[in-house]
Amino acid sequence: MDRETAEPTVDRIPGERATRWVDHHHETAAPSTYVFGFVWDHSAPAAGPFCTDVDGNVLLDFTSHVAAAPLGYNNPKVMDRLREFDLVDPLKIAGQDFYVSGGRGDDALPGPTELMDRLVDITGEYGMDTVFLSNSGAEAVENAIKIAYDHSDGGQYGITFDGAFHGRTLGTLSLNRSKAVHRRHYPELPSIHDVPFCTDRGCTAATCDCGFLSEGGSRLREMVDPDRGYLDPDEVAFIILEPVQGEGGYRIPSQAFGDELAAVAEEYDITLIADEIQSGLGRTGKMWGSDHYSFEPDVISAAKALRIGATVAREEVFPDEPSRLSSTWGAGDILASIQGALTIDAIQEHDLLSNATRRGRQCVELLADAFADRECVVDIRGLGLMLAVEFDTPDRRDAIQTAAFKRGLLTLGCGRKTLRLLPPLDVTEREIELGAALLIKAVDDTR
Repeated sequence: MDRETAEPTVDRIPGERATRWVDHHHETAAPSTYVFGFVWDHSAPAAGPFCTDVDGNVLLDFTSHVAAAPLGYNNPKVMDRLREFDLVDPLKIAGQDFYVSGGRGDDALPGPTELMDRLVDITGEYGMDTVFLSNSGAEAVENAIKIAYDHSDGGQYGITFDGAFHGRTLGTLSLNRSKAVHRRHYPELPSIHDVPFCTDRGCTAATCDCGFLSEGGSRLREMVDPDRGYLDPDEVAFIILEPVQGEGGYRIPSQAFGDELAAVAEEYDITLIADEIQSGLGRTGKMWGSDHYSFEPDVISAAKALRIGATVAREEVFPDEPSRLSSTWGAGDILASIQGALTIDAIQEHDLLSNATRRGRQCVELLADAFADRECVVDIRGLGLMLAVEFDTPDRRDAIQTAAFKRGLLTLGCGRKTLRLLPPLDVTEREIELGAALLIKAVDDTR
């Protein structure tokens, strides 16, 4: 497939083979988050955002597998190096302290050790120097709150935000405030409190209507104030946030929100955890979503684009007691570690942060011009290539997502009525134009 000339071509979707495949899959698969009947044929041509399904339809994938495929399909920035790697068995080894080398010399492929080196390099502005690798984002968050509890020396409270999504394990579910179905009837960690999340990226204390900011500071400050609050700040183990909320609706907070969060965390010496699982590794046009704001995280949880889970912090934040943290497979996925290290290399070597900023701005401008007179479009927003279009109703959002799929554009829902777009970080001007045109036609289809 020639990425420079490829275009979506759809006959019937979902086609006969895809329909049969999906039906077969659900004979044994537990119910989960069903999106649409797209069945990727990994043996068929695919390049960048273009992929082929089992019926031969060519689609433009603006989901990046929920940001877990940051460079799209078969990207030579990674694949050219992987071709040097003769697959071995096992591809997973046990534990953070079992070791593997990719070989000797300058041409050696990076592995878990080199991946941790790169993570320390790209979190250096926050003074981070220690990494714990794991399998997934949920594990990365679990380990983040574990080390925060340990570091607080007895702190019992955690603070999360309205609209938050941090994972599906029992511990991370306790931090979620996005949809009731995620938490209903599951036991939860005690002593987790929440405050509003900023919903207007341009707001100030004077204009805030989300409930976070106030003339006296913020709901967060009121909560932990030693005289007027109801939580002793010395007993707060952590504050956790997504710098840009993902599942909650791609909500981008204001600088005033970031400034107040920074001030409260610093004043009361509260460990601040940034869940960068969706916003990290260049998605917002900077390496970390936190880089857009004045707050400085004490802990970063990363995954998805990193291909592996990682909890990153300063050495003194981590427990120093052996076996306090451990995992059979932590740091053990050889192939994922290689992919993660090569992804970081590609982002830096090919200036993909700048590309994400330019192409994200292009997409917002194209959609804003096209939808200026569409009452069904409530908002168009984005930070880098973390893009969203909010519609007037959930039903309309769902109908437009289906219409886009039938035209060959893959998108994802989030929040109640928002459609998110996650093109690969090296998406081209032509590909953004194609995707925007398909989405505009999908909106027309549902009028």
